Amino acid sequence: MADQGAINKIKSIRGWYITYRVAADVLFAAAIAVALGTALYLFGCSHLLTIPLFVVAVVVLLGYHKSWQTNNAAIVGFLNQQYPQLEESTTLALKPRHELNLLESLQLTRVETGLQEIPAHQQRFFKPLLIALVILIAVTSINLALDKAGLFNHRGLPVSFTQSSTPDKAIIPEKVLPQISSVEITIAPPAYTGKPKRGQDKFTLDVEEGAKVSWNISTNIAVKKVTLLFNDKEVYNLTGNSEHTGWSVDKNISQPGFYQVNVDGKLSDLYQVQVIKDLPPVIRIKTPKQYTYIDAGETQKVNIDAAISDDYGVSNALIVATVAKGSGEAVKFKEYKLDFGKSFGEHLPQYSLQKLISLPALNMEPGDELYFYVEAKDTHLNSVRTDVYTVSIQDTAQLLSMDGMLTGVNQKPEFFRSERQIIMDTERLLKEKDSITVEQFKNRSNDLGIDQKLLRLRYGKFLGEESESDINPAEDKNDPVGDINNYGNAAVILDKYTDKHDNAEDAEFFDPTLKAQLKATLTEMWKAELQLRLYKPQDALPFEYKALRLLKDLQQKSRVYVAKTAYKTSPIKLEKRLSGDLSKITQPVNKQDIKPGADQYADLKKAAEILEQLKTDNQINPADQHILALANQQLSQRASAEPGMYLSALKAMRRILSGGGNVQLEDIKMVEKAIQKTLNTVKKLPENVQKPVDMGLAQDYYKNLKNTNK
Repeated sequence: MADQGAINKIKSIRGWYITYRVAADVLFAAAIAVALGTALYLFGCSHLLTIPLFVVAVVVLLGYHKSWQTNNAAIVGFLNQQYPQLEESTTLALKPRHELNLLESLQLTRVETGLQEIPAHQQRFFKPLLIALVILIAVTSINLALDKAGLFNHRGLPVSFTQSSTPDKAIIPEKVLPQISSVEITIAPPAYTGKPKRGQDKFTLDVEEGAKVSWNISTNIAVKKVTLLFNDKEVYNLTGNSEHTGWSVDKNISQPGFYQVNVDGKLSDLYQVQVIKDLPPVIRIKTPKQYTYIDAGETQKVNIDAAISDDYGVSNALIVATVAKGSGEAVKFKEYKLDFGKSFGEHLPQYSLQKLISLPALNMEPGDELYFYVEAKDTHLNSVRTDVYTVSIQDTAQLLSMDGMLTGVNQKPEFFRSERQIIMDTERLLKEKDSITVEQFKNRSNDLGIDQKLLRLRYGKFLGEESESDINPAEDKNDPVGDINNYGNAAVILDKYTDKHDNAEDAEFFDPTLKAQLKATLTEMWKAELQLRLYKPQDALPFEYKALRLLKDLQQKSRVYVAKTAYKTSPIKLEKRLSGDLSKITQPVNKQDIKPGADQYADLKKAAEILEQLKTDNQINPADQHILALANQQLSQRASAEPGMYLSALKAMRRILSGGGNVQLEDIKMVEKAIQKTLNTVKKLPENVQKPVDMGLAQDYYKNLKNTNK
């Protein structure tokens, strides 16, 4: 047998490979089990299903890979491929010693030396294990995030008052008056949301806009009066039962804010009210583009592909199209309202809609334009519309019109008429196709292809293309660089690869925009020539029309006329030239008394100063108490509009006002942070700027200059 050291090394590498592979399969199975278990739990299944899912996934992955069946020959093949120093001779270690010849024995000795330097732990074996570990960590993190967000608390359960329906708010315990034993709040979302009623046992509210909220408060003792105070100004009296221990009231919530419970004159903590606004639908048009141009020969149809989504559901969507016919003062418009042919009775939150519009069905002709937009409504009757999209049909009659050619302004050079003549000859060939032989048809089509080629080469000169090889280098088969006789000839290399004046990329006849359009024109001519050479003049017509349209656009862009204007300046008095006399030149003066208005944030600024003093001295005098009370009113107004941002600061301010000499530093910092958000940037008022003193040097300079001119 071969040396036991080499065999043991190969077996060790094989063992680590099997270990890594099995561990990776186990981690992959765990990730799959956690993901599927989470998905099934969202549909009401138990978390215990994760264990059988894990077992099944492990069995399937291990049975699929069968890592334990990896033999030494596979490891030897891996080593030969990854380590060049083994010289692909590791197979010799698996052969018996007596079967090796002298040369193989010598080579085996070198292989054994190389195997000693190879580590048993291969990084390639560890890569699947690392990937499986990352996937497992990611799936577990997502699962924990969903659990923390409270999506697992009531999945599949009916409405109940034993727990809050907003578990993210239930994490922070609420401060409730000692007289209140329990509270049952029923939230009835508006009908347009399509959501059922839900209940909660927390005072903090997170409701839809327009929802009806019912409070049922139970007290542990009989009380005289229970009210709800909203935003420090609206009071709602609760109706009590005969025992005065059960109180209830209903209210429609449309605006965010905060409220307190008042039991016999004792106010509770501030409870936040968040309102979920109904957002308008979102429309995204995939096709067509904002501006679509239908050339001659193309299908006169437009496919509208739109995706519409809404938070509560889409109730309707339609296409408002307007057809414009004619030009100038004779233009006429006609409006159409087209539906997508799909029912919106289910009020789904997402719709994918398609509509194929036939332009001839709208009585559109060449030269007409179609303007359309998509309009959608949600279940709350919020309406939204897209931008206007334009579809134009090419007017071939106007394109081939010879009007204006005899005038000086619209005079077109000969090369602007050549493409028009090719189009006319192509259409004539198609009309005479049935009256001529096939050979004549092919000859005439090929001749038109030659004419198109000559025209293309003529326009190519404007881009610096002085030969056809410059346009399409692939056609140049006699490349001097590839000639063996020019091997080492630097002049040939420089001639091919250095910039020359006739290089198309370096031509400076046009600006980049016109240059790009002219290149597009040459591309259309290329396509037209190809179809003509293939004896397909019908397929060549769209490319010819498009090339002609691009040429006419170039012609219009090249018309630049600037009228000559004359300006007669005032004569210069030579005796005053360079004198520096500015005595008769005065600067305009605009005087205006600007009185600063009342600063509405003055109380907040003073409160910020008092809070800063409270960090070192906890004593609040009556004057400071009054200023902090005024600042509390402004924070209360802010909290009514934005409770999520200012409600915590309002609570802290009230603790400061009621704390006397025991003020917490955390409350001071929280209120200061809210005041900084409220204060706007102070606008700068105009002020008189002092001119720098020049010690009279400027006056002396002008005086000496004036004396010199005399």
